[in-house]
Amino acid sequence: MKGRKITGGKYKKFRKKKKFEKTGITRKVKLSETKKKIKRVLGGNTKIVLLSSNQVNLTNPKTKKTEKTEIKNVLETPSNRFLARQNILVKSAIIETEFGKARITNRPSQEGMVQAVLLQE
Repeated sequence: MKGRKITGGKYKKFRKKKKFEKTGITRKVKLSETKKKIKRVLGGNTKIVLLSSNQVNLTNPKTKKTEKTEIKNVLETPSNRFLARQNILVKSAIIETEFGKARITNRPSQEGMVQAVLLQE
């Protein structure tokens, strides 16, 4: 039986979770006008949380140039196909830009911006 010892006794938690051990709200970055929020994190530090964005810092691997461009659409998401239908920006999602297809290389919900690399066609 789950949660019990071999003898039949219950396992008991020795304490509750502390605030820093609790999981935070999972934020899904939507494709729309850019919105950011400043959040206080451990040690009194701050983190910029991205709520929605339509801008991307796009790097071309051939020329090694980076420029800011507009995101048109989310084409596919390898981790979860339903996220692409909802236009949610996550790491490794394939997006459509003015320069062509690109792959998101960072975690937008954690870093406050979207970084991507142009894919070779």
